[in-house]
Amino acid sequence: MTERIVVVAAALYDGDRLLAARRSAPPELAGRWELPGGKVERGETPEQALSRELREELGVAAEVGERVPGEWPLKPPYVLQAWRARLLPGSPDPEPLQDHDELRWLTPDELGDVDWLDQDVEAVGALKLLRGAGLQ
Repeated sequence: MTERIVVVAAALYDGDRLLAARRSAPPELAGRWELPGGKVERGETPEQALSRELREELGVAAEVGERVPGEWPLKPPYVLQAWRARLLPGSPDPEPLQDHDELRWLTPDELGDVDWLDQDVEAVGALKLLRGAGLQ
């Protein structure tokens, strides 16, 4: 049996606003929006991987909080898991450094305004079910 590979995503909050990142690659994903993150590497916990990915992709220092309930299948053997996160005090503002060409902070009313990747639609839906989803 093939070992599954976990891809972690950050529900990165600023108050009640959620950060969305528009993919610039690969071509089949370009132009669609996602929660930023990436693959867990050997020897990392999902939380460590997410912190590293946010630093590499967005240039930020973030505190990873609780896991969002659920797990969403990607192309086998990958699965997506999401965690709530917030920027640490003194962190620079996020910038699209790798894999993205645009970032947007979305209010709860704007979550449907972007073309989310299919699995991210489900993850964002799970966030909506959480009361007070943003980390204060």
